[in-house]
Amino acid sequence: MTGMQAAPSPATAAPESPQRVLQPLAAVALTVGIVVGAGIFKTPSLVAGLSGDAGWALVLWAVGAAISIAGALCYAELCTAYPHAGGDYHFLQRAFGRDLSFLYAWARATVINPGSIALLAFVFGDYMSTLWNLGTYSSAAWGLGIVVALTVINWVGLNASVRLQTLLTALELLGLLAVVVAGLFVPASPAPVIDWFVQAPAPAQWGLCLVFVLLTFGGWNESAYVSAEVRGGPRAMVRVIVASMAVLTVIYLLVNWALLQGLGYAGLSQSKTAASDLLGQAFGPWAQKALGLFVAIAALTSINATMVVGARSNYALGGDWQVLHRLGRWHAQNASPRVAFGLQALVAIGLILLGTQEADGFAAMVEFTAPVFWSFLLLVSVAVIWLRQSDRATDRPFKVPLYPFTPLVFGAACAWLAYSSITYAISRQAIGVSMWLMASGVLAWCLLRWREHRR
Repeated sequence: MTGMQAAPSPATAAPESPQRVLQPLAAVALTVGIVVGAGIFKTPSLVAGLSGDAGWALVLWAVGAAISIAGALCYAELCTAYPHAGGDYHFLQRAFGRDLSFLYAWARATVINPGSIALLAFVFGDYMSTLWNLGTYSSAAWGLGIVVALTVINWVGLNASVRLQTLLTALELLGLLAVVVAGLFVPASPAPVIDWFVQAPAPAQWGLCLVFVLLTFGGWNESAYVSAEVRGGPRAMVRVIVASMAVLTVIYLLVNWALLQGLGYAGLSQSKTAASDLLGQAFGPWAQKALGLFVAIAALTSINATMVVGARSNYALGGDWQVLHRLGRWHAQNASPRVAFGLQALVAIGLILLGTQEADGFAAMVEFTAPVFWSFLLLVSVAVIWLRQSDRATDRPFKVPLYPFTPLVFGAACAWLAYSSITYAISRQAIGVSMWLMASGVLAWCLLRWREHRR
């Protein structure tokens, strides 16, 4: 790193901390892989039906993209000013101190990341069970198997995980490309009639539609967790975030446009499996069945990417609290925080087992994770403004445009989604487990403070 030709000593040959070994294209693949999950195969029909109009449905997807881009620009400023494997956990620590950031790290370790892995594992299991049913708990069995398998791959090291991620993302995008081709280039017979911008949705419908749109866009913030490992430094990280959001926006708008062109507004809004119906109409029953495999791949891609960034949050927590130092061990030879991966897998497995006691494991995990996720993401939007004022000395290679309007819009969207997800979880009587785990985080914080005081 210094340019000297002497052989490095053992102490410096393999530094026990993240190094810039990740290519920008691989970071884009991680981000896109997290975001483009099974949601895009499910939510277009819901948004179309709730909006009541084909034109306004596309507008709602464009608005969701704009809100997500506003959030991504906020993260671009934080990532370039404070690159760290702890991602937004580190940003909150810089802004509000280690006590509040500990609660966020606890939420990520026990609720957000393992819950996301568990719900995606149920999606993977649901679709794989249509190909090979393993019995009463087939979805959970498939989910448990894939969590263990991907954890082992990530233990091997970052390079193996990134190669798998790039391949899975390419396959995932191939499935979405098939949907676009079917809708735009294989004419339906008879061609569907579409009326554009006939009736605007009511204000309440706008809000409900955006819940599904923004949930489908969710996950772009996880790119912050590899900001200290991307080759090219801060400038490259900005390109990663901007490129990822551009790819996602184009993909989602194209898919929705293709579904409208192929099925028509009525066909899309009434279909529960719109992408599958479109492929069957364009290419035959074999394509309709093949889409199930692509949805499973989409879930698999998101699980792997979520594991990569989630373990880095646990690693950062271990580095900040001496009592948790084992969690903060970085295995330089593999570019992997192995203990952090192990903890993450254990919690995710526990949640999958818990999900088997619910009628719908996927829905249970959504209700479990969403309130906590959006509540803490709101704090990140506040951190952008707070750090601008309290830490003026830090160099900011990239500054969010239209400051402070952009972070305020992003924060307002996060606040609204936090409120909506909390009220929805309460209506479903699903808020209890999340709140108990957060309460356990307060207890854990008290114990850690006591142990540090004794030391």
